[in-house]
Amino acid sequence: MSGDPELEQTAHELTATEMAVLDLIDEAAIVALTSALVEAPSENPGGTEEAAVAVLEKACREQGLAVSITEAAPGRPNLAATLAAGPGPGLMFLGHSDVVPAGPNWTADPYTAHIRDGRIYGRGSTDMKGGLAAVVAAMSALSRAGEFGVAPTGPVRLVCTVDEEEHGTGVRDFVARPRDHDFLGCIVAEPTDLQVVRGCRGASYIEIDVTGRAAHSGRPADGRSAIDAAAAIVDIIRVDGEHLAENPDELLGHGTWNVGTISGGQGISVVAPTCSLGIDRRLMPDEDPNVIAVELRKTIGDRGIDTDGISVDIRVTMEMPGFATAADHPLVTAAVEAVTHAGAATSVGGWTAACDGGFVSRDLGIPSIVLGPGNINTDAHQPDESVAIADLVTAARAYTLAALRLLRHVD
Repeated sequence: MSGDPELEQTAHELTATEMAVLDLIDEAAIVALTSALVEAPSENPGGTEEAAVAVLEKACREQGLAVSITEAAPGRPNLAATLAAGPGPGLMFLGHSDVVPAGPNWTADPYTAHIRDGRIYGRGSTDMKGGLAAVVAAMSALSRAGEFGVAPTGPVRLVCTVDEEEHGTGVRDFVARPRDHDFLGCIVAEPTDLQVVRGCRGASYIEIDVTGRAAHSGRPADGRSAIDAAAAIVDIIRVDGEHLAENPDELLGHGTWNVGTISGGQGISVVAPTCSLGIDRRLMPDEDPNVIAVELRKTIGDRGIDTDGISVDIRVTMEMPGFATAADHPLVTAAVEAVTHAGAATSVGGWTAACDGGFVSRDLGIPSIVLGPGNINTDAHQPDESVAIADLVTAARAYTLAALRLLRHVD
């Protein structure tokens, strides 16, 4: 530990040094960057993140951060912005540049940021361009912390990925690249209403194609109905979902199945030769969708569904792993104290949603939490998306405090 008397004050107080660093956070700069990011549309599907990343890159370079750009796919750039510091473990912040399509029913242009009643309106303001702006503001303040004798003992890095809202192309590319530094934790700046989320369920898509044999509907026994076989598979899924619900986890609940799409058949008077199912399987942190698909395939075989002219093809087409970080991990406790001392009420819990933090936790072994401004349920992915400016400032203050404390109190 540092042994600094000022830093050993009660955990319920801000030190004079911390207050001095927090005073460097510029609300106007946060509002300006959030607005500029909103006005650089980056809808996904569409692969249009490039303009938003250019805005973020410019802002980071203006703060003296070292910026690197790598293409996760053609025209789809990941960004890493680093505040260099001492040789110790660092702290990572994670976000994404893409947004869901604006959709209908907006009362104003979704890509013209406007301010009303202390909130910034526009697509992506909550999910999650406001969070990105808060991180940049925190890193700007941290870049001057050395003036007050509290320079971080390790680097602070913002990683901004593409394609989070769809298939995770950006984070998959990021975790596959060699690591250049150790990080003691990762804070995902997704909108949690400033609550500390220490675990998330994962998500996966499982697609099933059933092939049968067509016949005249007047003689259905001459054919093999793919729709009937698909219905039997849906029943297997229903029963398994009921079993999963029997033993919920205290933090994350349980895995779930949802048959989201079904299509098939050739015509009303024809025994259906094909049927396809699109399935969402939410994952617990220790679950692998490929294993789940193998187990489902075995059950289908055991039930005799894929015999006598019926064939079944099962594919995992998307996976986003879940994660859980221990409640007493220093990252969790530091985040709770940081939000509280930044002036907001908070709690610790889990999310049924999924995010890129699962890849960082699973593939890089970096403990992760989710903490950000805005409410994913009431503000994100809907018309007139908005975020409170006060929450953006509080998030920036909390990120700054968490970094100061985690990267100062290193043995």
